[in-house]
Amino acid sequence: MFIAVPSRKKQPLRWATPLLLASLWLCFAWVTLQPASDQHHLLLEWGALSGGLAASSGGGWQRLFTALFLHADWVHLLGNLVFLLIFGLPAERSMGAWRLLLVFFLGGAVANLAATIAIHTPDGLIIGASGAVSALIGAYLALFPNAKLGVVLPLGLYLQFVRVPAPLLIGIWAVMQILFTWFGPAFGAVAWSAHLAGFAFGGVFALVSRAGIARRMRRRSGY
Repeated sequence: MFIAVPSRKKQPLRWATPLLLASLWLCFAWVTLQPASDQHHLLLEWGALSGGLAASSGGGWQRLFTALFLHADWVHLLGNLVFLLIFGLPAERSMGAWRLLLVFFLGGAVANLAATIAIHTPDGLIIGASGAVSALIGAYLALFPNAKLGVVLPLGLYLQFVRVPAPLLIGIWAVMQILFTWFGPAFGAVAWSAHLAGFAFGGVFALVSRAGIARRMRRRSGY
């Protein structure tokens, strides 16, 4: 008797998200090892400046990308790394490494550009990967509209792990970004408009690319 044994196709290595994680961490570590005066110079030299592209010396379009790898402190960096890990790995599994990198860099650049236009403070410095990570959150929502995310809730003396629909949690997050953008500086020196622009870009990109992503998933499944 012959028994058909389904072949187990090895899952492709997800390298783009780990590469981004390592790059963000290494860039931050390198900047923090510089003298304080050099750190400030690096931020001004490679960060995006408010006022649109005209505010950057020599055109400065590259600042929209280099600013993604600069962070103000450990809290700023770790927040982006955690969200990149949560949403980047499943998005990369579906869309592939190259599409994920495209979403990260293009979404981050669009987000930074939106922030340079929206922030009216002269020569305001815009740094961090928050806009790029927001683009991945938008792509994740478009790719997995029925997904659930784990949340730990404090219930009295205990912590309860619950699974909540991703659209609900991400929707609450998006509404908060809108409110914070409206109220502006009252909620800290954060480029909230960059989060919204990146989120919108990621969602639109995933929806436009869904036919190609579906073909990729079928090829990987062997159908």
